[in-house]
Amino acid sequence: MLVEKNTAYGDSALNPLRLFSRADAVESLCVRIDDKINRIKNRGITPDTEDSVADLIGYLVLLQVARKRKGA
Repeated sequence: MLVEKNTAYGDSALNPLRLFSRADAVESLCVRIDDKINRIKNRGITPDTEDSVADLIGYLVLLQVARKRKGA
């Protein structure tokens, strides 16, 4: 699932376009993680937010990959 989503989005998680934001991959992923956690906090874990849980897991894995690439 993670590989398919990252491919579908043109590897935007690890190589962000940076059209509006100059943030690197690590910072961009942290923002996405914050958004997913906030959605879960506000709505709870329901059938409508299960995708947020899966996305959160994926973003956390991608964060580890990005941090290793960055040397952090």
